[in-house]
Amino acid sequence: MNEMTVTQKNTYVGKSITHESAHLHVSGKANYVDDIPEVEGTLYAGLGLAEIAHGKIINMDLSAVWQAEGVVSVLTGAELLHNNCGPVVADEPIIATDTVSFFGQVIFVVVAKTYQQAQQASRLAKVAYEALEPILTIEQAIARQSWILPPVQLTAGDANAKLAVAPYRLQGMAQVGGQEHFYLEGQICYAYPKEEDMLQVLCSTQHPTEMQLLISEAVGYGMHQVSVEVRRMGGGFGGKESQSAQWACITAILSVKLKRPVKLRLDRDTDMIVTGKRHGFAYQWDVGFDEQGMILGLYIQLASNCGSSTDLSGPVNDRAICHVDNGYYLDVVTIDSLRCKTNTVSNTAFRGFGGPQGMFPIEYIMDDIGYALDIDPLIIRQRNFYTAMSEQAGIDFSAENIDEIAPRSKTPYGTYVKDNILPDLVSKLAEHCDYFTRRETIKSFNEQSPIIKKGLALTPVKFGISFNATLFNQAGALVHIYTDGTILVNHGGTEMGQGLYSKIRQIVAHEFSLDLSKIRLSATDTAKVPNTSATAASSGTDLNGKAAQSACINIRNRLQTFAAELANTKPSQVQFKDGYIYASGQSWQFAEFIKLAYQARIQLWDSGFYKTPDIHWNPVLRYGRPFFYFAYGAAASEVAIDTLTGESKVLRVDILHDVGNSINPAIDIGQIEGGFIQGMGWLTSEELYWVPEGRKQGHLFTHAPSTYKIPTATDMPKIFNVKLYDNQNLENTIHRSKAVGEPPFMLALSVFSALRDAVSASITTPILQNGIKVKPFLSAPATPEAILQAIVNAKQLVNSQTHLSNLSNQ
Repeated sequence: MNEMTVTQKNTYVGKSITHESAHLHVSGKANYVDDIPEVEGTLYAGLGLAEIAHGKIINMDLSAVWQAEGVVSVLTGAELLHNNCGPVVADEPIIATDTVSFFGQVIFVVVAKTYQQAQQASRLAKVAYEALEPILTIEQAIARQSWILPPVQLTAGDANAKLAVAPYRLQGMAQVGGQEHFYLEGQICYAYPKEEDMLQVLCSTQHPTEMQLLISEAVGYGMHQVSVEVRRMGGGFGGKESQSAQWACITAILSVKLKRPVKLRLDRDTDMIVTGKRHGFAYQWDVGFDEQGMILGLYIQLASNCGSSTDLSGPVNDRAICHVDNGYYLDVVTIDSLRCKTNTVSNTAFRGFGGPQGMFPIEYIMDDIGYALDIDPLIIRQRNFYTAMSEQAGIDFSAENIDEIAPRSKTPYGTYVKDNILPDLVSKLAEHCDYFTRRETIKSFNEQSPIIKKGLALTPVKFGISFNATLFNQAGALVHIYTDGTILVNHGGTEMGQGLYSKIRQIVAHEFSLDLSKIRLSATDTAKVPNTSATAASSGTDLNGKAAQSACINIRNRLQTFAAELANTKPSQVQFKDGYIYASGQSWQFAEFIKLAYQARIQLWDSGFYKTPDIHWNPVLRYGRPFFYFAYGAAASEVAIDTLTGESKVLRVDILHDVGNSINPAIDIGQIEGGFIQGMGWLTSEELYWVPEGRKQGHLFTHAPSTYKIPTATDMPKIFNVKLYDNQNLENTIHRSKAVGEPPFMLALSVFSALRDAVSASITTPILQNGIKVKPFLSAPATPEAILQAIVNAKQLVNSQTHLSNLSNQ
């Protein structure tokens, strides 16, 4: 396949082009599933939810539900042909039958003539339970050895031996909570039967093919009988990758059973109660280091709250393991991963997919080491970086002596970091934001300010791009050129506001040197491009962009050959430029030439396929090269806290982020800003709280905006500087760009480190562990309560140490 390089004016790649649906979003004309005109006779589903966290269903009286106004049918789990919607392991019932695993689990579904009738009827059931003791926390799960999957370990070198001889050694623990996706458009699905046992499904999902498969299993159809279509979502963030399956299956089952169109839409409260979250993690570690702050050995335990079923917990935890190193060389490390089963809703994919949880403890540790040695934590971070490889791209990483040629470049899971630009990127950001001068200024401020304390931290990100499961790193696309010269594109990726469709339009326009107005994207549809991967792992543009480009090149090669025949020249001499085709002194307007090609029976459409090269992963050994490349970035955040109330404010943020050759800088910067703010919310205000005891034990108390606090406009830093690092991808990605969806999320770790820095400034006497200074403990999210508790606990520890010291002196 020959790819011709031509000089083009109409190239939109690298330009800040408006999001293809922006005008529809702001005018309210963008159609989501609930906006699509309904087929006559549409029915509406409502959910009956369990009101205990764990127990047996002794009796379920649904007579009042059946008799309610407008009710057409009631569905229970006992009626289902195939009662499972687990994406990996068959342990997630579509409708629970005899056992309740979490508060809010679906135990029946009612169908009525209106949405309101369905909701009202769903509350009329009389259910008797035999309550069992629930497991609601990671600590309870560990104590009872309650695992959703067996614990696993990744080992590189002998950590115990290194820890035993390390000049300095610290033990620590930390915890970080889960996170609600809080997409603007809730979970929704609309299914209607068609002739000859066909089923059309409109679903707000990131994974149409998985919905197609699970629906076909649930209703007993072949996949060729089910079509799943997605034009756009009002946000997903991972919450519509596997979590949309239950609602798609319920809707499809009812539609087939009743032979009527059925819609299921979750309101905000219900959505938050019944859908999975980001996995919360608890950590314990033992780290050895030298007087320069270089890590010599590390043991760390990652324990995650997986919830009541497996869902995607296996790959989420595997990715967490692969990101414990972040940007730091850890040649001697042991990582234990505990996948805890609890009686909460099954946790699932979320932006970063375990990466943020994996990076959290190593950044915590870097702050601890700097504090213990009285060395700025940024210097500690820089000393521990992988070797800078950006100037050594010509290294043969297959050489037998690679560890000598490229020392300090191998990850604990066997991947070589070939293009590490973090040392340069971080240095540039530190200089740009005047980091070290501001650290001194803040130190002086804190010495003079008894109540308000400030903190500043600069943290890096090295995030692997590709699905851990190698098979998902593939994509297909269709490109159709019509006889008027316009182009229709379809691919397997889904648009959830991230700008995937916009970038694909730019890529296709570039290949033919056409105006964007000539390119249109049609809704993602399993009836057009089959066997698609989820739009996740930040790989949407990488995969689908390459697939679309492949289809374009196939068509363009045929057009070049045809033009060369007309002009009696070579195909390599044919150029596409500014809406024209040039060959040996002849030229044709693009639409004119397409008509000629059609008349000559030249194929004007084609499919494209792409699979990510050079990746492999052993899921048993957890070793290999799971990521095609790494995306890098860094953020410096300055915060202030009120030591009397625990309230905090992010004052300034400076970000320098690597997206390779940006396809659309405006969209990429928007993703960086949005990802950072969402990460900031996870670490500062978004607290999930399950009622620990009593009649509503296990109920999610924070199930509405009134109790669950996402960042608002007032939480934005007044100074928010975002710049793109000047770089191109070492690997052959689409136009040498890099993924941007997930990596910026972890830049927000700088906010948490800055908050710990401010908390540390509130104590005058350091806390000691075996004679080593220990930074105060702070849990995440760092809510005002958590910050205030951290200050109180730190001062109590200082007072107790002082008291013990006085006693020993006596």
